[in-house]
Amino acid sequence: MDVKHPVRTTEKTLALIEELRNRGPCGVTELTQGLDMGKSAVHNHLTTLQKHGYVLKTGDEYQLGLKFLEVGGSMRKSMEFYQIAEPEVKSLANETGELANLLVEEQGMGVYLMRSKGEEAVDLDTYAGRRTNLHTTALGKAILAHLPDERVEEIIEHRGLERKTPRSIGSREELFEGLDVVRDRGYAIDDGERLEGLRCIAAPVKDSTDKVLGAISVSAPASRVSDEDLHGEFPERVLSAANVIELNINY
Repeated sequence: MDVKHPVRTTEKTLALIEELRNRGPCGVTELTQGLDMGKSAVHNHLTTLQKHGYVLKTGDEYQLGLKFLEVGGSMRKSMEFYQIAEPEVKSLANETGELANLLVEEQGMGVYLMRSKGEEAVDLDTYAGRRTNLHTTALGKAILAHLPDERVEEIIEHRGLERKTPRSIGSREELFEGLDVVRDRGYAIDDGERLEGLRCIAAPVKDSTDKVLGAISVSAPASRVSDEDLHGEFPERVLSAANVIELNINY
């Protein structure tokens, strides 16, 4: 999104937050190395953030505070979609024994709202708030398939089609062909497209006007998901969970 008149002070504060997120606990000197800011300016921003609880200081090192978690958690808790979907995500994880996920689209990226681990689930790099490219995941493709073509084109233009693995979609033509398949099947598949060796099946969740609200999925190692499972038991369970969420939202 292009902003005609960005507020430079705000941009510097946000850049500082991102730098702290990437580096972890560090001092002022380290932070200035990755930012176009002097030590004095960095220190002023840090002390302001510290005053409001967003940054913590231990000795000479600064780190992000849990105030960010409070803000994000409050935002998530206020979402009707999350409140209604949460028990179904947990139930899907328990039924399959695998990792169940809930994702929404925001500014052309997928944002994980939650994940729930079954007894045999693998521990992946996902967490609530984690952002990911939509075209590389079953969750994202389930959402993209039910967005207007113009919106999908905007997302491609803004976010690109970077390949995360050799199996990732890498062209506009390939993406739109894949989205046609998703609409025909009713569910989407990620076969090692974001992480090699991982298979994921996702279904969209829509409201009464057919607007897509998000997607729900199950992820598991490829060794535990046969081709038959990929188009049989797993899609049935994911589609059933999506249907329950839709019914609760719409009625």
